[in-house]
Amino acid sequence: MPTTLNVLGISGSLRQGSYNTALLRAAMELAPDGMAIKPFDLSPIPLYNDDVRLQGHPPDVERLRARIRQADALLFVTPEYNRSVPGVLKNAVDWASRAPDQPFDGKPVAIMGASLSALGSAFANHHLRQILVYLNAQALNGPEVLVGGAAAKFDAQGRLTDEATRSFVAGHLSSLKKLALRLKA
Repeated sequence: MPTTLNVLGISGSLRQGSYNTALLRAAMELAPDGMAIKPFDLSPIPLYNDDVRLQGHPPDVERLRARIRQADALLFVTPEYNRSVPGVLKNAVDWASRAPDQPFDGKPVAIMGASLSALGSAFANHHLRQILVYLNAQALNGPEVLVGGAAAKFDAQGRLTDEATRSFVAGHLSSLKKLALRLKA
């Protein structure tokens, strides 16, 4: 068993000032000892086209699939668009999940999200869980990290400053570590 759990962090937002990408950076900072979270940028992933896939996965998609396979666990940090997951995230999951050897099978996964609304990203979280259940990923159950009212919890530089939220995120990551270690055993 490796001394450090390698977690692949994926933000479902491409926006420069995204609270979700800021939450991913906070998670990287708050990861427990023995866990390293490394981000993956979804911006180079092309729109899914099965005609293209039948000719072979594009290089950026292969890189994503390889990183998912190599990771001990995944951390999705997603905004909510129209009460669901953003298209960029769904697109990446669709690409990565295609045959052969879909890499989500049995993979421990945690989901977080931030939003300006009071509900955080509750609906996106729920929809992403449904997708991951179909792919046989092992999603970490509650309590869920749904950061509502995000504008008041991050400073102008995008640093998570709300201590209660920081503590909650740290606890969630510790739970992900325990799940990943249990599934490895």
